[in-house]
Amino acid sequence: MMKKPIKITITGSTGHIGYSLLFKIANGGMFGPDQPVDLMMLGVYPGAGSMRVGLAMELEDCAYPTLNSMSSTTDLDEGFSGANWIIMLGCAPRKKGMERADLLEMNGRMFIGQGHSIAKNAADDVRILVVGNPCNTNAWIAMNNAEGVPADRWFALTRLDENRAKAQLAKKAGVHVGDVSNMCVWGNHSNTQFPDFFNAKICGKPATEVIADRHWLENDFVHIVRNRGAAVIEERGASSAASAASAIVDTVQSIINPTPDGDFHSIGVCSDGSYGTQKGLITSMPIRSDGKNVEIVQGLEINDFSRKAIDASVAELADEAATFKKLAF
Repeated sequence: MMKKPIKITITGSTGHIGYSLLFKIANGGMFGPDQPVDLMMLGVYPGAGSMRVGLAMELEDCAYPTLNSMSSTTDLDEGFSGANWIIMLGCAPRKKGMERADLLEMNGRMFIGQGHSIAKNAADDVRILVVGNPCNTNAWIAMNNAEGVPADRWFALTRLDENRAKAQLAKKAGVHVGDVSNMCVWGNHSNTQFPDFFNAKICGKPATEVIADRHWLENDFVHIVRNRGAAVIEERGASSAASAASAIVDTVQSIINPTPDGDFHSIGVCSDGSYGTQKGLITSMPIRSDGKNVEIVQGLEINDFSRKAIDASVAELADEAATFKKLAF
């Protein structure tokens, strides 16, 4: 028996990630085969109306039983009205010659407006996953402009980094990627992030025991994960799309389903000050869920190597926040 439909709003749905993601949501791949969805495609890019129409036609032609309805708009209030989940793909892209402050200003205007509209129109149980980069700071901007929406409803995508890290550890150890667990990527979704191999496990054993090559772990592994996105662009001439869409599905499922005993996942959340991170920033942490609420996993060992790496990434987030605060809106 089908459940009551839930409304999913996707901003920037006509991009490469959106094209990969929408069909996963519509066919039950995100919320399950018994959960119908009402899809709302909220346009944030001018001139993309015909692309949204084409997407809607393709979704209609798939005849998915779980796709209850779909609609499209460029009006924020209409798009966020009654939304139970909001996945924010849309953002201002960084262009040649653009400074970080320029990017923050462009995205700031966008995410301030979206934050206001979410607070005014979304469902009481709304949850928001920000994907558009810089996703941590974009989530922080929107969260701080969405009065009344609890901080624990806001998330930033770092599961793609976790998945990349797991794949590299599995490849090095010669095991299946499913044998890698407890992989936390700390900090910012940038090339300062820290994929924590010290707390990771391979076949239930510490990764540092299975992979004895400490030089590879501390250097090659960290470098590969941090720069994987750039490497994909170099090879295919475009940023990660299918893998990002897959990570979005993984993230949502990690939030709405109980985490397996003893494991955790990476999600950008509003820091409560755990592990010495700056309270209030959206930073990637080890997260568990009971299927309804998420919590930051406590008690992980942080050695000197990890401490230095985590602090550097969180400092970058603090710098982004400080830069944004200096901008006049």
